[in-house]
Amino acid sequence: MVGDIFGEPGRTALARLLPGLRQQHAIDFCVVNVENAAAGFGVTPAIARQVLAEGADVLTSGNHIWDKREIVEYIARENLLLRPANYPVGTPGVGHISVKCGPHKVAVLNLMGRVFMLPIDCPFRKADEIVPELRRETPIVLVDMHAEATSESQAMGWYLDGRVSAVIGTHRHVQTADERVLPGGTAYITDVGMTGPTEGVIGVDRDVILQRFLQQMPARFEPAKGPAALHGAVIAVDPDSGRALDIRRLRVPA
Repeated sequence: MVGDIFGEPGRTALARLLPGLRQQHAIDFCVVNVENAAAGFGVTPAIARQVLAEGADVLTSGNHIWDKREIVEYIARENLLLRPANYPVGTPGVGHISVKCGPHKVAVLNLMGRVFMLPIDCPFRKADEIVPELRRETPIVLVDMHAEATSESQAMGWYLDGRVSAVIGTHRHVQTADERVLPGGTAYITDVGMTGPTEGVIGVDRDVILQRFLQQMPARFEPAKGPAALHGAVIAVDPDSGRALDIRRLRVPA
């Protein structure tokens, strides 16, 4: 599972690194969060198709999914690009999918937190609704928990422990060092980090952010220049039980 692609630097890093990483780690299935792939805000249909062509099997997103107007029509007909499942009923697109992977199926569920975020439906109750449905198709269930508060991600990890294969946090763009397999067999990390520029502030040009902090004036955010890296996690799952066997953080410079 690959952390938030941020702008052109993140897209370039993914294109350069993902094929080799899939081979190096014998990856069967890859989930990539693309909600910041278009200049840091949203994703376009062309970018979504590009990331799928480069080796992603399913794309997840978060609160920036609607930043590019043209994505609405695309997401309504392309189920491999998910939006958070706990958006209200009637929102375009889907929040979960099951995909064939060799002799098995892998289910992906996209959820979004509410602390310091949009006041959408409860992600915990939405998980209660969807996870049993997914487990009727496959024991392998991967959850992208897109959240601002670390406490909400941790709570979701414990809430779903033993019911899903992994709860992987996205959104904060800073990789945490708390990866572990929880007692019930769910791989967990609060945030896998961002795939994008490493010399900015959560992907944005640092001078712009510094001036914003110093002056408290609005400023146009631009992706930082310079080096980039791919952040993510490699998870090993027993395909029969769906229990995670291992989780390893990735930070790979591009």
